[in-house]
Amino acid sequence: MAAPHPDVSVEVGRRIAHLRAKTGVSARALAECADMDLSNYQKIERGRGNPTVATLLQIATALEVDVGELVTGLDAEDLHNGHYPYGYTEIPAQRRRRRRSAS
Repeated sequence: MAAPHPDVSVEVGRRIAHLRAKTGVSARALAECADMDLSNYQKIERGRGNPTVATLLQIATALEVDVGELVTGLDAEDLHNGHYPYGYTEIPAQRRRRRRSAS
């Protein structure tokens, strides 16, 4: 059974689909504008893909929006993959936690 896709992928796909629907452009036409294969574009829109930054930029360009509109407001809690990143200023605290849990 395939692993579920992170909520962040689903949310980015939902945003892309919403923006595309607002324009009234078909998925096929948008994929063409983004210079992408239709099936790959549709996977991303359905939240089943994991697009690179370059791919998100292609889609944002085709939608005529800033790439930030696709990801603004998303954070680590949206990942839900059991591995939460942390800021570099938290490195000493993370090391202390690991040492305590290893003892």
